[in-house]
Amino acid sequence: MPKALARGPETGGPRKAVGVDPVIRSSNMKRLRRIEGQVRGIERMVAADRYCADILVQISSVQEALRAVGRALMRNHLRHCAAKAIRKGTRAEAESMYDELLSLIYTHAR
Repeated sequence: MPKALARGPETGGPRKAVGVDPVIRSSNMKRLRRIEGQVRGIERMVAADRYCADILVQISSVQEALRAVGRALMRNHLRHCAAKAIRKGTRAEAESMYDELLSLIYTHAR
């Protein structure tokens, strides 16, 4: 099973974030809705045969916006989820979190 779909040990359900600030969640949701609108705009540009360079600029804008959401999520993950697992978890849980963080960093750095 992919890690993103891994089940939580307590409930067998999807894992949940620890300590997400409602203000941060709201900000991320607003950003994602804005990104969704940008993507729809790009779709319309492609359908209208707009100039390729203009479309590429918009794609770069969407990619940077997604990176910003990713940075906010990574910050929250480090501050809450990872810190808790490393400080209060077993040695195996801490090692697993180190592996997860390295994987996330390598994936997110692309």
